Amino acid sequence: MTTAFDPIELGGKRLANRIAMAPMTRSRAYGPGATATELMATYYAQRAGAGLIITEGVQPSVIGQGYPDTPGLHSAEQVAAWRQVTDAVHREGGVIFAQLMHTGRIGHPSLLPGGLIPVGPSAVAATGQVYTHQGPQDFVTPRELEHQEIVRTIADFVDAARNAIAAGFDGVELHGANGYLIHQFLAPNANQRTDAWGGDVAGRVRFAVEVAAAVAEAIGAHRTGIRISPGAPFNDIAETDPADLEATYTALVAGLAPLGLAYLHVLEGPDQSLTARLRKEWPGTFVLNPFTHPAPTGQASLGLIEDGAADLIAFGALFLANPDLPRRLASGGPYNEPDPATFYGGDERGYTDYPALPA
Repeated sequence: MTTAFDPIELGGKRLANRIAMAPMTRSRAYGPGATATELMATYYAQRAGAGLIITEGVQPSVIGQGYPDTPGLHSAEQVAAWRQVTDAVHREGGVIFAQLMHTGRIGHPSLLPGGLIPVGPSAVAATGQVYTHQGPQDFVTPRELEHQEIVRTIADFVDAARNAIAAGFDGVELHGANGYLIHQFLAPNANQRTDAWGGDVAGRVRFAVEVAAAVAEAIGAHRTGIRISPGAPFNDIAETDPADLEATYTALVAGLAPLGLAYLHVLEGPDQSLTARLRKEWPGTFVLNPFTHPAPTGQASLGLIEDGAADLIAFGALFLANPDLPRRLASGGPYNEPDPATFYGGDERGYTDYPALPA
């Protein structure tokens, strides 16, 4: 019987276990030009006991930034700064993928230089607010991307993926979840286009598939994963028609499957039957961030590996409070309780002062 503590091959790397650290925005790129810092290197190195670390969302371009103090991978300075992070993780024996996150319509002009405004598949504003250094701000109506700008955006993902490899990452994860740009193209309420990039299911999945194909060609499919969140309402996404939801995500998986990607990462919603279908239809490694709301993913989810529901399980909040989480899971705890007040920003809790297990 396979367990969460058995190794697995992924992208040419041997993972020590099947426990992944889920991507979590931290907003701690305080270096000049949205660069990674020594504190970030400490944070990720402490969690190198994970079989796979997936970083916080990293913008692939200037206009892809939607939150303050998030890191990028679109400049030479950013590539150099990430080296301290990847080197620190590798010294501890870890494997780390960079999550490439273009936020699309989620953001605000005050976060962007030169009078830029957020972009999206359609000029449809998301309901809600985003935090900025000036306080919460309403989302604005994004500028609809033209065809050539979509092509350029795909190229931005490719450039960022190449930069990630140059920075020492073992691969990249494309963020197609949580209401950001790739997800916006998938969702009928955010994508109201009538051209080849929207309309029917084939049009709405096109952007995701073309980004994945282009990145896989550039850095290798074995270094490329993608994360999706079918039906998740984050950032004013409305995928409320069950038939369309199933048609969209089965078509997406069918489009991605021939690429031979390193993995498919599913952030599960309440509809676990769709998860089971995607698991069945995906031919490669299946990473699952299971639906455990309102509790964080915990010990009980390890059984999903034994049941064959997933190849790796991704843990989020519990990894913030427990840098040595795989060790705690192996021993059945105890666990430090996550403190929501430290999820974002500069508070150093979550690095060294959560109680550690004895050596």
